[in-house]
Amino acid sequence: MIPKLPLHSPRWRDLDGVTAEEVEVLLEQMASTAVSSTVTETGNGWRQTWTYLAGGLLDDGTVFDGAYAALPYLAEAAAALPPGQSVDFWVDLGCIVTAEDRPPVPADLEAGFNAALRLAEQAAVRSLLAADAPAEACVSLALSCVAFAGHHIGTALWSLEPQEGHLGLLCPGCGSDTEIPEFFVDPVRPSLAAPGLPDPDRVRPGEHRWGEVATALREETLGEGWEPFLRVAREVAVAGVPPETPGSAVLCLVAGMVAAKGTPQRAGREWARKLMLLTGYFRCWDCERTWTIADGLAENPDGAHPQNHLRGESTAAEGPTSTVTPAAAGPTGVAANRLRQDGSALLTSDGTPWGHLAAFSDPAPLSSGGVNSLTVVSRPGQPTLVAGVGDQGAVCLWNPADGRLTHDPLPGHPDRIRSMTALPLPDGHVLLATGGETGTITLWDPATGRPVREPAGNRLGEVIGMCAATVPDGRTLLVTAAPRGAVRLWDPATGESVGSLNPYGSPIRSIAAVPISAGHTLIAAADTGGRVHVWDPAVDDPWERGAAVQLSKRALHDAGHRVAAVAAVPTRDRNVLATGDDRGVVMLWDLATGDPVSDGLPSSTGTAGLPVMAATTLHGGRSVLVTGNKLGRRLRVWEPETGTVRHIALEVALTSLAAAGLDLIVGHDRGVLGLPLTRR
Repeated sequence: MIPKLPLHSPRWRDLDGVTAEEVEVLLEQMASTAVSSTVTETGNGWRQTWTYLAGGLLDDGTVFDGAYAALPYLAEAAAALPPGQSVDFWVDLGCIVTAEDRPPVPADLEAGFNAALRLAEQAAVRSLLAADAPAEACVSLALSCVAFAGHHIGTALWSLEPQEGHLGLLCPGCGSDTEIPEFFVDPVRPSLAAPGLPDPDRVRPGEHRWGEVATALREETLGEGWEPFLRVAREVAVAGVPPETPGSAVLCLVAGMVAAKGTPQRAGREWARKLMLLTGYFRCWDCERTWTIADGLAENPDGAHPQNHLRGESTAAEGPTSTVTPAAAGPTGVAANRLRQDGSALLTSDGTPWGHLAAFSDPAPLSSGGVNSLTVVSRPGQPTLVAGVGDQGAVCLWNPADGRLTHDPLPGHPDRIRSMTALPLPDGHVLLATGGETGTITLWDPATGRPVREPAGNRLGEVIGMCAATVPDGRTLLVTAAPRGAVRLWDPATGESVGSLNPYGSPIRSIAAVPISAGHTLIAAADTGGRVHVWDPAVDDPWERGAAVQLSKRALHDAGHRVAAVAAVPTRDRNVLATGDDRGVVMLWDLATGDPVSDGLPSSTGTAGLPVMAATTLHGGRSVLVTGNKLGRRLRVWEPETGTVRHIALEVALTSLAAAGLDLIVGHDRGVLGLPLTRR
């Protein structure tokens, strides 16, 4: 008999999630079903009662302590049911005992709860062996069986969703999420080696029914090449699934159980081959270490450690993932495609130097809020400057070669600066424009560090974005955008508004200038609804299209691409538009046709969020686009022409990006740093 808390005990009032009366009603219904030789609608009523009661025991991943008192009763009652009727119950119970948020078992309930788990293991294995359960249900039932046996891989009940096709993993080392799309395919032959056999000296003591499972596996075959996996499964079953058994070996057992008992038989074997892929390895995109997939399925698994896995060995999860393109994931060049900040150095994944990080001078106005906007001021015949702003309305100008300030912080902006851009004028001079959170626009002379005219307000609200546009008549115009939808053109010579764009008034999130010829620039903007607008500032009427071609709605829709940021990317023969969304997806567009260019950059866990982007040209005319997300610490450096992607892990939280020649300028939560985009 299992020790139980008496149903009349006042202790039930201290427990959450269930009452003694609810347990008593369910027990009566289950007992009625157990003695009936046929399944009737009335006899199946316990299922509805159990569903309701289970919702009280487990709510959104949290287990309530009433479960520890109720389950000894319910496990005993379910064990008396015909095997085919209790499959769903054991799966639900498996979810309860593997939930992440579980309070400690109260001391007075511990003996009964532990005994209930031992009985649940016996009865769930019996159901698996005797019931004709669908193959998909067998996956969850098999995982529940190993969970009742006390093995941590049972927690994959929460993380494993083979029917979705993709695989989500959690790195045991750094905690980063890794998603592998289209993982669950049905391989004809194994694409990886079977795990090693478990230690034969480790046998779980006590009574169990796993020997019957081993016998069932002896009669099963999955086809050519799969026998080594089934051999591992049988050895694990014979040993009784000891808790210290490697997770990969237990996953062989789970797959073998599905193959042996899943119905129809063909579906069971297909699912088993798919599940065997889980016995391979994956490489974390973030910390770059290799782990068993089994370790990535369970949070904080005991004994998890990085693998000394050969790069050349084929595994189910090696190679491209959602965060690495094929060109960056092969066995060669891996070190150069994974960079990390180590103090003032940028190192490859094997520890060799890539280059030096330059920390720009940190004046007092930036110490509290970091840098929220950057731009590069390229002046003919003079050194390039980097302009950045903090939270207190000051403008700073740095020499990117050494990171030193060329002036003291420029005061005088009456409000917090939200955006800035360089304005190259027809006479060769370059001005710096800044926009504030109350709508103030100021023009500065970067050579002297002084404003060229008094700050003026545009009364249209916060200046969320700025860029410079050249028009065919030779003028350079300042373009400003406000979140409420005002997009204005300004003449920097007079400070007067000379036109407007965005006739629909869509609220703007990001804006960029894309040159289409030597004297003609188009303006692209992303609104808060994820749409992209393209305008021609050369036409007087904002409703006229001019040279502007809108992006293909079908291509945007088919890609599920809700754009959050836009940027111009120079290529060998033209400038293209880059669009980024909150998932980390980046697409390139030909503004002459409105069609996508190349395959784009897929989503990335480490760089998903509000995007920031910057583009430049490397040696040999190679274009490069750098993407990240605000307050994230990861960058992707993408060369669209070759598809190569480098990942950079920083020790600071990003706020803005700009490119100065072969260097990337990073605004972060504590200041500004420069890093080389090519090995130095």
